[in-house]
Amino acid sequence: MKGNKNNIYQLGNEPVGKLLWQYSLPAIVGIVVMSLYNIVDRIFIGQGVGSDAIAGLAITFPVMNLSTAVGTLIGAGAAARISIVLGQNDKRKAELILGNSLVLTLLFGITYITLFAIFLDDILRLFGASDITLPYAHDFMAYILPGMLMSNLCFSFNNIMRASGYPTRAMVTMFIGAGLNVILAPTFIFGLNWGIKGAAIATDIAMTISMLFVMSHFFSKKSELHFKPGIYRLRWHIFTAITAIGAAPFVVNMAGSAVNGIVNNQLQQYGGDTAVGALGILMTYAQLLVMIVIGITQGMQPIIGFNYGAGKYNRLKKAYWLSVAAASAVMFIGFLGAQLVPHWIARAFTTDSELIANTSVALRIGTAVFWAVGFQIVSTNYFQSLGLAGKSIFLSLTRQILFLMPLIYIFSHAFGLNGIWAAYSTSDFIATLVTAIMMIFQLKKLNRLAAAMPKE
Repeated sequence: MKGNKNNIYQLGNEPVGKLLWQYSLPAIVGIVVMSLYNIVDRIFIGQGVGSDAIAGLAITFPVMNLSTAVGTLIGAGAAARISIVLGQNDKRKAELILGNSLVLTLLFGITYITLFAIFLDDILRLFGASDITLPYAHDFMAYILPGMLMSNLCFSFNNIMRASGYPTRAMVTMFIGAGLNVILAPTFIFGLNWGIKGAAIATDIAMTISMLFVMSHFFSKKSELHFKPGIYRLRWHIFTAITAIGAAPFVVNMAGSAVNGIVNNQLQQYGGDTAVGALGILMTYAQLLVMIVIGITQGMQPIIGFNYGAGKYNRLKKAYWLSVAAASAVMFIGFLGAQLVPHWIARAFTTDSELIANTSVALRIGTAVFWAVGFQIVSTNYFQSLGLAGKSIFLSLTRQILFLMPLIYIFSHAFGLNGIWAAYSTSDFIATLVTAIMMIFQLKKLNRLAAAMPKE
């Protein structure tokens, strides 16, 4: 079989650089296009509804991160595990992982969406909503909640689609949803005058169509892995295998929610709703850059997982270093943009002069160490791809919990609002140093394994 039908077994033989390009480019394009879901919403909301709406939308970020956390717990863990077992030539186990992933995604998704619906206003208040921003945040979340299950199914099985040898088709999934959102969001926000709820409804519709496309792939018997009887009964060893790897991105997103809630409350104290809006724009810009890097790591993940399972360690190392180089280049360009033209970035989201000024300062200070973040993200994903969940979780927590949260409290008391922005760049720098130390030991171990294997 050739082309998009089945190329998973090329991962152990084709040149690594070619494979990384073949898998990363569709992943990057797809995930950047998918980021337009949020970016388009924020631009249209900021321009069409106002700066208070941007601040209200920023309040929803921690809640959305909780949704993403549940999705990645299953989707990212299943994708990495499938790559490894296919490298071991165990297709039956890969199919069991596929079936169990569907059941787990549905169970987890229905549970958290129900809890969100019951305690929505309390949760938004916890994450820093004020009397002014709460109505905007509530309206957006009330309409986006039904689409969260569709989002989890789409993202989770899109990762599995890529891991099982269909990177181009995974990219098409993202194009379908983002294209619909770009059309529907302005229509609902401006044309129908639905405001912030219009952005949520547009996203729901677009995500549902994307979900139907990606799920149709796994219902087709022509796919390398597909749904079939006998793979849906939950098995404890499959559940633990998935969640052991998926725990790393799960913890990252959960930690991100906690940090965003703390930061929002600190920003209310030192800068009010305008500062919260500035964080929303900063996070949107950072998310776009990080998503490109995540696309690179998504392309890297099946290469590393497959070759680790096949015992081809030199190919694994090459994939890692090529990914680090590409990710570092992306983040350096993003760093330059935030330092040189922060006002232009801010003006894309708002016409409010105070918000533009606050955002410009936040961008310059908060992204001061972005040039090093690519290495940190790729290395964290490297450990996840090998199933080394403990190390991956630790590296994820260094940025989100161990360093950032204490620094926010310390720096905000010492330097005020600018101290909060500085906490982000300082934690990035320290986390990168810790990551470098861990990777030195890991690569030494990998060199020993490679030396003990027959020449590839």
